[in-house]
Amino acid sequence: MTEQPKAGPALAPEDAQHPYLDGELAAALAARGGVPAPLTPDRLAEWQRRDAARRPRPTLRQLADGGRFEATGHDADGTPLVAARPAGAAGPLPALLHLHGGGLIGGNAYAVLPRVLRELAQPLGLAVLSVDYPLAPAARYPAPLHACRTALHWAVRHAERLRIDPERVVLSGKSAGGGLAAALALLLRDEGGPAPLGQLLLSPMLDDRGTTTSTRQAAGHDTWDAVSNATAWQAALGPLHRTPDLPPYAAPARARDLSHLPPAYLEVGSAETFRDEVTAYANALWQAGGHAELHVWPGACHGFDTLAPEAAVSRTAVAARRDWLRRLLSRPATEVGG
Repeated sequence: MTEQPKAGPALAPEDAQHPYLDGELAAALAARGGVPAPLTPDRLAEWQRRDAARRPRPTLRQLADGGRFEATGHDADGTPLVAARPAGAAGPLPALLHLHGGGLIGGNAYAVLPRVLRELAQPLGLAVLSVDYPLAPAARYPAPLHACRTALHWAVRHAERLRIDPERVVLSGKSAGGGLAAALALLLRDEGGPAPLGQLLLSPMLDDRGTTTSTRQAAGHDTWDAVSNATAWQAALGPLHRTPDLPPYAAPARARDLSHLPPAYLEVGSAETFRDEVTAYANALWQAGGHAELHVWPGACHGFDTLAPEAAVSRTAVAARRDWLRRLLSRPATEVGG
């Protein structure tokens, strides 16, 4: 078995080879045994078994958290969906259609919900619709994306049952889920709706090519590095991986037209693999005349807020997400649009 590389001290900002890592995050990473060994194709099946074991699916009763929330499970035309909202919230609520992370090969809709409910739904009065999309390699593109689209269409049709406002649905996602949210926004635009109110893209997985400077700089240092990323993309795309004519719905960084998309919030860490593809996507949105807010958190690695939720940079990032959503939801409908 290959020994896992250990985390060293936080790198100085002037280090030209590897990105600076925030001190609190470096300490948290060291406490977990350092940077995890890269995920390779031969380890994928075992990784998925371990991922499923360490991300148990809370029951609906557990998600209710002693009566703080209401949680219900649904079959959204074949796609499992869990809906949750602050208990006692009156009237139809704005909703997040949330797509979980996990590199398109792991994670589930239930495990991510408690944190989303605490950090965003409770303080903002939101409903959360978390989609349990199918995972690669058993389900390759376009199956996960189409499952997310199916869930959204089902939710809009059943808005009264879910007690949500179908005109105020925000796509949200982290890592692979952020990439799916961006892809879903493109697909809905091109299919004529329904139109999301916005897109909350947290360290989104956007580019299958792996050619950016940040991909090289973070190799062997980020919690999700170039080897792991390539393994996940290969599992998700199969023979389409890195082909020149890959559809933008498979990897949104391939999109040539980013016009007429809903307002976007994008965030990424300066020390993570996805830094350059996320900043390039934000820039492309601006160049297309779109509304985008970009945050590059200094010294942050991939999944930094999960790694060290009490770190200063993590708390600042959560507050910024909440503030963007609050401002988006307070804008008149006539001001919101791509």
